[in-house]
Amino acid sequence: MKVLIHNTPDSAVDCVAGLIAGRLQRQPDAVLGLATGGTMEAVYARLIAAYRRGEVSFAQARSFNLDEYVGVPPDHPASYWHYMRAQLFDHVDMPAGAALLPRGDAPSPEAEAAAYEKAISDAGDIGLQLLGLGANGHIGFNEPTSSLASLTRVKTLTRSTRAANARFFDDPAQVPRLAITMGIGTILRAGEVVLLAHGEGKADAARAMIEGPLSAACPASALQLHRKTTVVLDQAAASKLALRDYYDEVHPAGRDAPI
Repeated sequence: MKVLIHNTPDSAVDCVAGLIAGRLQRQPDAVLGLATGGTMEAVYARLIAAYRRGEVSFAQARSFNLDEYVGVPPDHPASYWHYMRAQLFDHVDMPAGAALLPRGDAPSPEAEAAAYEKAISDAGDIGLQLLGLGANGHIGFNEPTSSLASLTRVKTLTRSTRAANARFFDDPAQVPRLAITMGIGTILRAGEVVLLAHGEGKADAARAMIEGPLSAACPASALQLHRKTTVVLDQAAASKLALRDYYDEVHPAGRDAPI
């Protein structure tokens, strides 16, 4: 696990956007795994800017998003379909049909989850998976106690996760209790994982993910098993790491290349 600690959130965001852009430049037909949430808005803004400057293209790429709320149709303003269109897809040259998300309003969420897992597998799995980090250590909607070998499935959300996402709904009571999410096992099949977290509220989860025991109590700790994971943090999110001096020595100021 590569740990890059940046001085500011903006620098951390620049790093992550650069890693994704670099992947597309090297491999225009990359299969991307995409994430949602407030942390990712700045990343997508950077990618849109790079596209407008002619530095990157999504024309040959494909993408799979991590998750979607059960019971929420794609045109709902709080759906992740809506989020991705507003934050990225409507502003770049991603071809119609190349960007996939689970259908939250599918008649059978369980069948939709199984079909989504098959689509990922049929695409040759994710090439680069972008992740955020929940304050309780979740990745995707894999809440604590999730199987570390889990595949795409329907998952019940914790109260803390629903509360964190309530700002996207007119009424907090409208936040669904269920979501379709890629499983931890699905994520671990990705060729590369890039995780972004910033802010003091993520410090405990970052410590548990990077330095804690491998445990379903912190689903993100499963990334310790992944062969190519890059964790990008700001100073606040890195503030509780015991081996902080080592990470800074290997990657001063969050530089990707080791000294």
